[in-house]
Amino acid sequence: MIRVKFLIGNKQLTGFEIKGHAMFAESGSDVVCAAVSSAAFMAANTITEIIGAKADASAQDGMMRVILNQSDEQTETVLRGLELHLTELSKQYPENIKIIYGGVK
Repeated sequence: MIRVKFLIGNKQLTGFEIKGHAMFAESGSDVVCAAVSSAAFMAANTITEIIGAKADASAQDGMMRVILNQSDEQTETVLRGLELHLTELSKQYPENIKIIYGGVK
C-alpha cells in the first residue's frame, strides 16, 4: 500500500511524504504506482524548479519526501492540487492508497 502523509504546520500544507508500493500490478506495469509517482514528481519539481521554493526534497525506491522551508501561496496551491489528485485516486483505489495528515517532523 502507498501511504501519503501530508505535513501540516501553521494550518498550511508544508510538505508531503509518500512511502510504499501500490501492489496493484507487477512492478513496471502498476498504473496506480505510476499515477502517484508522476503526480508527486510534478509537484516536487514545480515547487523546487519552477517556483524556486527552498525545500528538503529526496526520493528513493518507494519513498519521496518534500518538506518546505517556508510555505507561501504558490507552494500551498501546488500542494493542495497534489492533495486533491491523490485523494481522488485513493477513492478509486482504497486498497492501494491511504492518505494521512500530520505535523512536520
